[in-house]
Amino acid sequence: MVPPPEAVGVEETVVNAVLWLKLGVEAIGALVIGLGVMAALYQFLRAGFPPPILAYTRIRLTLARFLALGLEFQLGADILSTAVAPSWDQIGKLGAIAVIRTALNYFLGWEMREEHDNDAERSDG
Repeated sequence: MVPPPEAVGVEETVVNAVLWLKLGVEAIGALVIGLGVMAALYQFLRAGFPPPILAYTRIRLTLARFLALGLEFQLGADILSTAVAPSWDQIGKLGAIAVIRTALNYFLGWEMREEHDNDAERSDG
C-alpha cells in the first residue's frame, strides 16, 4: 500500500529536521573538543613560563573533561541517526560507533577519577 503524498511530505520533513539536529549536535561536540584542545594547549604553553609546572595532571584532566563532554554530544548525534537509519546495516554500524564512544568515555572518566584522586593525595600529603 502506497502512503498518501501528504504523509510522505511530513515524513521527509521529520527526517530532514532530525538530520539537521544531528548535524548541529555533532558540530557542538566538535566545538567542545576543539575548545578543550585549545584550553589544554594554553595551559601547556603557560606551564613553560615561571613558575614552571612540573606535573601535567591538571592539563590532562582539562583535556579529558572536554573530550568526555564532546564524546557525549557525539553519542547523542549517533542516537539521533538511529531514528532515521534506513537499514539494519546502518543501525549496526551506528551501534558499533556508539559502543566505541561509550567505552572511550568510560575509560576517560575512569582515568579522570584516578588522576583526581592521585592529585588529591599528593596535595594532602
